Amino acid sequence: MSLASFIRSKLISTESDNQIDRIEKPIGTLGYDPWGFNSDMAKMGMGLARHVYEKYFRVETSGIDNIPAEGPVLLIANHSGQLPLDGILIGYALANRKVKPRLPRAMIERFFPTVPWLGNMLNEVGAVLGDPVNCAKMLENDEAIIVFPEGVRGSGKLYKDRYQLQRFGNGFMHLAMKYNAPIVPIGVVGCEETIPAIANIKPLAKALGVPYAPVALPFIFPAKVHLNFGEPMYFDGAEIPEEQVTERVEAVKSEINRLIDKGLTERKRLF
Repeated sequence: MSLASFIRSKLISTESDNQIDRIEKPIGTLGYDPWGFNSDMAKMGMGLARHVYEKYFRVETSGIDNIPAEGPVLLIANHSGQLPLDGILIGYALANRKVKPRLPRAMIERFFPTVPWLGNMLNEVGAVLGDPVNCAKMLENDEAIIVFPEGVRGSGKLYKDRYQLQRFGNGFMHLAMKYNAPIVPIGVVGCEETIPAIANIKPLAKALGVPYAPVALPFIFPAKVHLNFGEPMYFDGAEIPEEQVTERVEAVKSEINRLIDKGLTERKRLF
């Protein structure tokens, strides 16, 4: 047995193999879709994510069935934790859903594809460069897409600012309106405690060409994570002033705040 086959056999359980095969994806003859997704890599990613989700962060999920079983949908969540762990956990929760699972795509920061090997690996498990054109094309393809409107403002915030939503961009709302895509708000509680940062060394980040350089322990703490999925929110595609688009964005932000508060109330302990 080759090394690759050995690793695959250890990571991919029969259950995970069957779960991914249940989810239809338009894969070309070379085994990839237009954005680089590969089902074999997705199965290995799911095998790794299962241990992280179930054993390390012991995730509790509520409302996962609120995500429509088909058609375009935007999964809008708060962002935190220095690393995109929240996206991995949300993606696994939906892909592992018992009834009509889906493999969502995740919009990632422009920094990640510049890291050797990492960009290709992320593409193969479903992540895509967070560009409006990419998002629009995937909505046309009836994909479920994870978007973090805070961007690096959310993922790189300091521990003292935990669970304080940063500014949301309006881009996701314009796409939801144009493509008639419902928005499912998500409140993520727990990832703020995984890599708590006390400072951000901006000159170092600029010198290294990275979004932020946090002062934090080089360790991911096993915080217990709660994912709360809200009811789908629908917005018509009528032409409205940008101020009204912002009001719609604030309505989504308010619902995410409510779901965060729900998760904080439910949480009995940090770890």
